[in-house]
Amino acid sequence: MESTIKPQSKGTKRLFKNPILEKLTRTHIAVPLVIFFLYASGLLYWSATHTSLSVGTTILMFALGAITFTWVEYLIHRYIFHMSTETEKRAKLQYTIHGVHHEYPKDKERLAMPPVLSITLATMLLVLFRLILGDLVFSFLPGFIVGYAYYLSIHYMVHAYQPPKNFLKILWVNHSIHHYKDGAEVFGVSSPLWDYIYGTMPKK
Repeated sequence: MESTIKPQSKGTKRLFKNPILEKLTRTHIAVPLVIFFLYASGLLYWSATHTSLSVGTTILMFALGAITFTWVEYLIHRYIFHMSTETEKRAKLQYTIHGVHHEYPKDKERLAMPPVLSITLATMLLVLFRLILGDLVFSFLPGFIVGYAYYLSIHYMVHAYQPPKNFLKILWVNHSIHHYKDGAEVFGVSSPLWDYIYGTMPKK
């Protein structure tokens, strides 16, 4: 199903008849960005006031969290957003979570995961990583979340604005290849690192 999607230069598409569900699939980019920076700041504040983590450890874990996000971003984009669609249910699911974005890539209200779902996932990760990392989660998860906010910013800009005349232009070029040339290549949005590592960067 996904391979037959033809990108539209403008417009949008209704996904749910229920107006509340439909509203929840849309968001202004500023909403999740503000939420996640506040969420990350709150976790860092808790780390500083309720744990014994040193500044050096906090910085290291924050950086590790941000790098880890770029890997998770790649894996989710490649294996979940672009899941195989051999059954009707899988095809419908894939279209709902990502295919609609490929059909209407200029729809600015669908360039970020809805805030309700994002906050829910972030809280689930907090509980999971807390079990694994202990107090380190309060510096690791902020990096992960800020990495996600950075991804959202890049993803929004490459769809909403013309590419800049500097080294960041490559991010626009890479994502255009993914959308308009080959959806089975260039899954990294915020960084091409994992495309090079996993071999999904075009040869030319």
